[in-house]
Amino acid sequence: MRRLLSSGAIALLLSATPCLAGGKLLATPGVSQFEGAAGGGLVPWAQLAGYATENEVAFSGYCTRVDVDDFTLDTCGAQFNLFDRLELSYAEQRLDVQPLTLELEQKIAGFKLRLAGDLVYSPYPQVSLGVMHKQLDDAAVPYALGAQDDTGTDIYLAVSKLHLGVLAGYNLLWNITARRTEANEAGLLGYGAADASPQLLLEGSVAVLLDKRFALGVEYREKPDNLGLGEDDWRDLFVAWFPNKHLSVTAAWVDLGRIAAIEGQDGWYLSIMGYY
Repeated sequence: MRRLLSSGAIALLLSATPCLAGGKLLATPGVSQFEGAAGGGLVPWAQLAGYATENEVAFSGYCTRVDVDDFTLDTCGAQFNLFDRLELSYAEQRLDVQPLTLELEQKIAGFKLRLAGDLVYSPYPQVSLGVMHKQLDDAAVPYALGAQDDTGTDIYLAVSKLHLGVLAGYNLLWNITARRTEANEAGLLGYGAADASPQLLLEGSVAVLLDKRFALGVEYREKPDNLGLGEDDWRDLFVAWFPNKHLSVTAAWVDLGRIAAIEGQDGWYLSIMGYY
């Protein structure tokens, strides 16, 4: 909890600090995905974190809360963008399971490499390859539910493109991500299960930039059901506000479906991010 609060303080301090890396258009880096990568709230995008161009470096910090009927997830983390080529990220998560009065914690280290293209300036989309290595602090509950491991690695390929003025004069952004994973509830319930193998699943996002400071969008994320608990796909409807290149705030309605066989897990999502 202390580490989460410290990361939150960093995010707030960054929001008031002048931005060294500012070569990109406002809002084009997206926000922070809850596993630490740049993107939407649920889905990593091909964009790299922050506003760094090929001659700049950028740092960003964020904190996110997801609150649904029986669970609360707090995530804080940081991201580095090195010359708009490589993104390094780290996140710490804490899931409060209210029906059982227990906590599950997970750490995630990630990197994302831009392979080709540019979100705005190339005729073809930006393409990036990413890896997330995840480690649970205590896997007693996931093991009891049938998980095989307390650590796992997701590999994903993301494709993103921003089309300027294409939708009645508004800018339109889309992203498709293919992820190889064996994570149960994004790893918070462990990894794999007996007779289960990693799956290749799809995730997607679409957003409209209402003006240069506001974006409205939707996301969808496929998920495996290794534990046989009826794990559902995730979806959200979000609005993101970018008052300047130092700060973004994202709010969303999220529908996480069934978690650990408990149905009806929908609620809200709030994230604040500072850029340097």
